[in-house]
Amino acid sequence: MPAPNEITPEQLLRLIGTPECPVIADISIDPDFAADPYLIPGSFRHSHTDRAGLVARLAGRPVVVTCQKGIKLSQGMAAWLGAEGIRAEYLSGGMYRWRDTRGAMRIPAAALPEPVDGATLWVTRHRPKIDRIACPWLIRRFVDTSARFLFVSPSEVAGVAERYGATPFDVEDVFWSHRGENCTFDTMLDEFALRTEALDRLSRVVRGADTDRHDLAPQAAGVLAISVGLSRQYRDDQAQLAAGMALYDALYRWARDGFDESHDWPAGRG
Repeated sequence: MPAPNEITPEQLLRLIGTPECPVIADISIDPDFAADPYLIPGSFRHSHTDRAGLVARLAGRPVVVTCQKGIKLSQGMAAWLGAEGIRAEYLSGGMYRWRDTRGAMRIPAAALPEPVDGATLWVTRHRPKIDRIACPWLIRRFVDTSARFLFVSPSEVAGVAERYGATPFDVEDVFWSHRGENCTFDTMLDEFALRTEALDRLSRVVRGADTDRHDLAPQAAGVLAISVGLSRQYRDDQAQLAAGMALYDALYRWARDGFDESHDWPAGRG
């Protein structure tokens, strides 16, 4: 019989990439992580000995705790957090079972940029439209939920990156940018090993909208229109990003669960 504070990899997988996904804390000991240096999307590493630090980091948010096998470390921590009034679950079977779960994504830890003040920091051109909203959405939903994004004048991206330790993206001559016919969103899917059927479907829409190749997906023209509209609606780039998060949340659920649904009127027409 499952424990009341247990979550299976299959259940967690359905939550990843959505706004409903809980915080995921990986408390595997260093030797175990070094032997298999991969992360569940959106998770962060934290020492099991720093319980007070984890409580502070969670700030009352629900959490799923995982370790190598899902036994004493994660079960103990979940119970301890529960005693502190935090809604905490442990991942059944831990990272071993996650690794063997069909469709489970695993991000190579080495692909993540070095954090700045506890979270990844990214910088790109201001007045974002498509890639520069889609990429932050992907990062916050699948890579680093606490990631921060700086939008600056195109001529200042390199200088800001150097001065503040930020990672530049979606500008020319940097690692995280267009490659051939693919856009920066594709690059991030490749480097973070996030190539799933749903994200591939979404990437075709983003690529079509961002590179003016609407033949790649019929939804691309609509994404371009909405993106341009958002850029005209919001003067503040951070406010536009917040609005864009909702747009890509909806697009992801379409790509994952609703891509084959159509609509007609009047209903029931033969």
